[in-house]
Amino acid sequence: MWTSILIAVAVLLALAVIFGGLLGFAAERFKVEGNPLIQQIDSLLPQTQCGQCGFPGCRPYAESIANGDAINRCPPGGETTIKALADLLDIEPLPLDAEHGVEQEKRVAVIREDECIGCTKCIQACPVDAILGAAKQMHTVIESECTGCDLCVDPCPVDCIDMVTLQPDIRAWTWTPPKPTIIATDRTPPERTGVSA
Repeated sequence: MWTSILIAVAVLLALAVIFGGLLGFAAERFKVEGNPLIQQIDSLLPQTQCGQCGFPGCRPYAESIANGDAINRCPPGGETTIKALADLLDIEPLPLDAEHGVEQEKRVAVIREDECIGCTKCIQACPVDAILGAAKQMHTVIESECTGCDLCVDPCPVDCIDMVTLQPDIRAWTWTPPKPTIIATDRTPPERTGVSA
């Protein structure tokens, strides 16, 4: 009796090793390589998934940029993102295309919870699942997850969602490096005329 159990365990173990090896080989042999440029472009985009660029999200826009599309269609990223993309692609930065929106400070959605009727339309519209709630229950926005895309505002039938500009705090503060200046040792000495050595 124990012999048959041990044989069954050994056979299952051998099959697991064989199939595991085959799966590991197949994973390496048939690995799909992605375009590293698309991944680099996507990492520079703000990941708001707002669709203001005319694409359903940041990844499709990154693919379009890699195929030669304009780099100036991302209002949430603004001039900073445009300059970073221009540096990466070694092209001239363009001004933000006003047709796709204007650059704004970081904003988040705030639901006036006493007015919320729990229709879930904002939950369905949110591309990053930053709204928490259930049908016929009060909803709230998870501020740390909200990208400020505005996509939840229009579907709300009772207009209880406000977009609020975030005030900078210690988590959002960034250091601005000083402008380079010439120090005394960098100056070229003036030419002296009529002085003998």
